Amino acid sequence: MEFIYFTTAGLVLYFGSSWILTRIEQARGKQFKHRDLVFFGIILVLSVSTFNMIQYLTTGSLG
Repeated sequence: MEFIYFTTAGLVLYFGSSWILTRIEQARGKQFKHRDLVFFGIILVLSVSTFNMIQYLTTGSLG
């Protein structure tokens, strides 16, 4: 069952990070030169926190 949670979260994080990056670029007025690195940073932070939360909620511990 955890496989479904992690897969769903990964898909949501991918599209959510893309949306966040697009919004930041729109507010900035131009695209980032290395937008793939900015995307990686966004998805990294969100995925680590989300996957830790899923693990905590499904197993009851953070380790």
